[in-house]
Amino acid sequence: MSKHDIANKTFNTFGEIVKKSDFISAGLKEQDIYTLFKQGYIERIKHGYYKLSIGDEPNEETLLSKLMTQGIVSVESALFYYGYSDFTPRKWTISVPQSYSRTIKSIQKEVPVKAYYVQNNLYHLGETTGSFNGVTLPIYDRERTICDCFKYRTKLDNEIFIKAVNAYVADEKKNLYNLSKYAKKMNIYNKMMNVMEVILNA
Repeated sequence: MSKHDIANKTFNTFGEIVKKSDFISAGLKEQDIYTLFKQGYIERIKHGYYKLSIGDEPNEETLLSKLMTQGIVSVESALFYYGYSDFTPRKWTISVPQSYSRTIKSIQKEVPVKAYYVQNNLYHLGETTGSFNGVTLPIYDRERTICDCFKYRTKLDNEIFIKAVNAYVADEKKNLYNLSKYAKKMNIYNKMMNVMEVILNA
């Protein structure tokens, strides 16, 4: 099997973006990968990640799923996903561990990303998955998303904040038990309940 055949088979297996280690596992040597790159058969997206030179550019969702080894869709992007905001974020808002800043900078060259840095003990709280244009990405659930709205209220447009909280209250899929549990863990329970009680009792 030729180098090109092995490369094509690897892309068929792993999708539009392939890591160097996947090429090597498929039987290519580092020199083979370099040769394919120099020939213009494959393009380097970032260090250790490649795509075929022909064909469409990978969409942002695919790039995130491949390049983001850590990171959870959150805040503005999550609000838009759940229909709590009709404002399309200009950047993907992603929550990451506090130690992840260097990797975020490398991703920003390929995908517009705004990072929220989260304490390790709260990072996985409310984590689930969602489908974005057919690509599965980690995302915070409804309750964690609303808790984050209160946590980052000073960073959010007030209109977006109010609309999001009201939309959550009207959502039949809301889980007020989890909302309360998350808020206590994030030390925003009293701040949140002062607002939520007014809306719930309106």
